[in-house]
Amino acid sequence: MLNEHAVKEDDIIAQQKKVVEDIISVRLITEENSVFERTEGGFVSLEFTDGNGEKKFYSRVSVHQCFPYSDPDRYISVREPDRDGREIGLIEDLNKMSKKTKEMILEQLELRYFAPVIIKIRSIRDEYGYSYWDVITDKGPCRFTVRMGGSNVYSIGKNRYLVNDIDGNRFEIPDLYKLTAREIKLLDLYI
Repeated sequence: MLNEHAVKEDDIIAQQKKVVEDIISVRLITEENSVFERTEGGFVSLEFTDGNGEKKFYSRVSVHQCFPYSDPDRYISVREPDRDGREIGLIEDLNKMSKKTKEMILEQLELRYFAPVIIKIRSIRDEYGYSYWDVITDKGPCRFTVRMGGSNVYSIGKNRYLVNDIDGNRFEIPDLYKLTAREIKLLDLYI
């Protein structure tokens, strides 16, 4: 009975090791081992052949840029959209994929990383730990709220800033010094 218990524990440990190895292994997704297709609902599906020749179909995948601001076309993580968002594989260079695949992936990335560009700051008003922004973006006028003190306005490059509002929306200031002196003064408290 003791040996049966030890054998079961060994099987469990072996299974757990396999799961961990699967999670931490990096699988490259290339034009040769993948087929991306648009789904009826506007998402993207993937048929992927892994290194062992095993084909797997994912009816929907999500895509994430590992370096969205410094290297947006490289290292695109393709993940399962539900459960724990487990990574299926990594597209090392989007420019090495077919034009059709690249367009599909770029559409999905544009949706995920939608960040209107702030062109003009009309006003920023502080009240009770929040700041209320009234801006003009490249998508039109917008008002949003930012939690104070939470590093919700941060640098993503030389004179380039990202603003996160309380709803998780992102807004980009591509060049701080293209704003007026009055607008820069309004931002002094945040940058």
